[in-house]
Parts: sequence; structure tokens; C-alpha cells
Amino acid sequence: MEFLQFLSWACIVFTVGMFSTGLTDLKKMRASKSADNVQFLPFLTTCLNNLGWLYYGILKTDGTLVLVNTIGACLQSLYIFSYCHYTNDKRRVTSQTLLAGGVVCGGWLYFSVVLPQGESQLAQLGLTCSLFTISMYLSPLADLMEMVRTGSVERLSYSLTVATFLTSTSWTLYGLQLQDYYIMISSVSLDGERRCTAISRSLQRCLIGFKSGLRLVHSRTFSDLSRSHFCVVLAWLLSC
Repeated sequence: MEFLQFLSWACIVFTVGMFSTGLTDLKKMRASKSADNVQFLPFLTTCLNNLGWLYYGILKTDGTLVLVNTIGACLQSLYIFSYCHYTNDKRRVTSQTLLAGGVVCGGWLYFSVVLPQGESQLAQLGLTCSLFTISMYLSPLADLMEMVRTGSVERLSYSLTVATFLTSTSWTLYGLQLQDYYIMISSVSLDGERRCTAISRSLQRCLIGFKSGLRLVHSRTFSDLSRSHFCVVLAWLLSC
């Protein structure tokens, strides 16, 4: 199996796995018949991100991008429809969804009708998708600040952090192989943000553990710290 084909399958498996973490929220909503403790905007922004990269993959005739983002857009749409069904604030959710739909239509008209087909169209679309991805995945830093302020680590998902490490590393290497700097830059930015989040998360657990009078060696803190830093080192080595 060629290295590029191996990276393609790695991107598909890890990215679909990352998108599938939303199934936990879906299960929670179905069990409680409520969407009170679930955030809506991550579903909406991820869906927009998937649609943008899907269009980029179509123009670039990249089957990996098309497959991954088709699956991602379908999953995010499922989460969005489920949230709309269970939420009590349907007016706000509907208005945000319609606004996102307007953004999609406006973007499609601009890149398909206004811009001439060719390298300029692909370059502007790639840059737009990269900037949107970077801005979207910097949003968890707000949760990180809240975690430091409150001394609680429950707002951050360890499984999502690990999944994002593996996903971003795969896409970084994939972008390098294709010499596609838009894919590579967005993945590197995502990887760097998740590294900082994982390190801060594990260190915060240590501080909380010590403040509570717990022994590090016999607590869950030591296990989380070891696993987090192992993933940090592994992702860094793979992306070098």
C-alpha cells in the first residue's frame, strides 16, 4: 500500500471517529428528551466547515476530502435536527440555522458564479476554509480559561482531544504529501491548539489533585497526565 493511500485511510478513519463523538450528545438528548446541557453552535459551525471542505474537495477532485466531509456533513445535520427537536428554544436555533444556510448559499454563489473557474477560485476557497477551520477550533480556548477559573476539568473531553490529535496529524501529513498548504496549515493550527489544551488540562488535574490532598501516584490524575503527554509526544513526533 502506498504511503499516500495509507494516509488517506488514516484521515478517513480518524476524522469520522472524531465526528462520531457527537453521538454521545445525541444519546444524552434522546435519554433526557432535552438539549439543555448540549451546545448547538459546534454542530452548526462544524457542518459549515464540512460543506466548505466538501466543495473544495469536489473542485480539487480529491476523493478523501469528498468522502470525509460528506460523512461529516450528514452526521452534523443529524445532530442539528435532533437538537432542534429536543430544544425548548426553537426560535433561536431556527434563526441561527437559517443564517448558516444563508452563508452557505452566499458562499456558493460567490465561489461558483462570481469567481472564474481555475486556480484563483480554488486558492480563495482553500484560504477561506483554512481560516474558518482555524477560527472554529480556537473556540475551545474559552472552555480552557473557564476550566482554570473554576478549577473544574469536566468541560473538556479527553476522548475528543485524543481523536483530534490523531486526525490533525494525519491531515498534516496528507497535506504535505499533496503539497496542499491549505490542508496542512489548518491541520497544524488545529494540532497546536489541541496540544496546548491537553497539556493545560492534565496540569490542571494535577493542581486540583494536590489541592484536594490526593496522592498523585494513586489517583486518576497520574493516569490522565501520562496518557495526555504520551499523545502530545506521539503527535509531535509524527508531524515532524
